[in-house]
Amino acid sequence: MMNIAAIVQSLRCSLLHIESRLLQVAGLDGQLVAPALAVNGPSLLPQLNREEELEEQQSLDQPPGVLDGILWMAVPKKRRTIEVNRTRRRAEEKLLKVKNNIEPCPECGHLKQKHIMCGFCYAKVCKETGLIRQQMQAMDGGPLRAPAVETVILYEGETPSQLDKDKRIVERPRKRPAWFT
Repeated sequence: MMNIAAIVQSLRCSLLHIESRLLQVAGLDGQLVAPALAVNGPSLLPQLNREEELEEQQSLDQPPGVLDGILWMAVPKKRRTIEVNRTRRRAEEKLLKVKNNIEPCPECGHLKQKHIMCGFCYAKVCKETGLIRQQMQAMDGGPLRAPAVETVILYEGETPSQLDKDKRIVERPRKRPAWFT
């Protein structure tokens, strides 16, 4: 929280800034205006620390203006008509495009895009690969003890080929799914 001295200093800087703006508006910014009454300030107000005085001197070079950003904001010269707004919002590139590359999935029959895997089949593949990973982790005893050889998945009724001789074999106790080749 700010102490009382900092609040008084902030108020003083704000009042000086407002006074300078009012003098500019009145056309008196080139003339020196002296106060009508001089008051001994330090005896009435709490004293600032040395660091705060340095900050005050730096802030006096460029006093913070509350309204500076608002006064110079860009604003439109004329109001956009309803027709212009609707034309902009309903532009051809913003409308939904009709997709012509949709076909039924050959495995499950759900609709999918031609170059993308069916979402339902993808969920089945994720589930099957998760089960395979769990079985491999149980065989190895953990993820950091996996051998550095290629792994072959064999389903029920399949036998390893001559190419699978030096590879790690994981056997699944079910028939191979048609979509998992």
